[in-house]
Amino acid sequence: MKALITGASSGIGRDMARVLASYGIDLVIVARRGERLQELKAELSDQVDVTTVCLDLAEPGNCCLLYEKFRREPIDILINNAGFGLAGTFEQTDLDRELAMIDTNVKAVHILSKLFLHDFIERDFGYILNVASSAAFLPGPLMAAYYASKAYVRNLTLAMRKEVQKQHANVAITTLCPGPVQTEFEQVAHVKFAVAGKASDEVAKTAIDGMFANQAQVIPGPLMKLAYISCKLFPTAWLSEVSYHIQKRKG
Repeated sequence: MKALITGASSGIGRDMARVLASYGIDLVIVARRGERLQELKAELSDQVDVTTVCLDLAEPGNCCLLYEKFRREPIDILINNAGFGLAGTFEQTDLDRELAMIDTNVKAVHILSKLFLHDFIERDFGYILNVASSAAFLPGPLMAAYYASKAYVRNLTLAMRKEVQKQHANVAITTLCPGPVQTEFEQVAHVKFAVAGKASDEVAKTAIDGMFANQAQVIPGPLMKLAYISCKLFPTAWLSEVSYHIQKRKG
């Protein structure tokens, strides 16, 4: 089997590559930072075959180029992990940075999922794991666009999953919705988590195993599972107020 992982140069993406390599699955690892990809390749090449692709998926055309490059490999597992956050009030955050985030968090996931899903259904085999966030469960004042982007990823993935089930296709589609994770996210988004983040390698292992078990949604940790249940019980206005105060503490 072969897996393609975006955002593989650090954090959850890097640890997912390590988990898959330990399972003997060949890798195509994609990110903007080529040097880090080469370091990961050197680490894992004694276990599996590793191909690196240095590419910025904020450019939609690059997503299509990536698909065309590997569509005939074939790829068996697609993991859309590339993404980043941006904090601040909506009227003050930088528009160009925000649009780049939407291109990465939303458009890249949409394009790659659509293109590879078509091939997976045609072959009647494949796995898609799209990385959303616990942010997808509620509005996110002070990180409005980021929360909205992750809600898009989660809802898109769950809708894809239902369509595939109705077609009786042998394709597993899973969304990962972690809470805070110990990665570079805080530095990039200029926030500090209000609670301690879970270890990235632990989240990666939970996500990969959940994908292979064909779970619809992976929510690592009892605290985030409780948060998910709470988001279903309380009114949106209350959730927005709570979310605002959590984000303000992060800032």
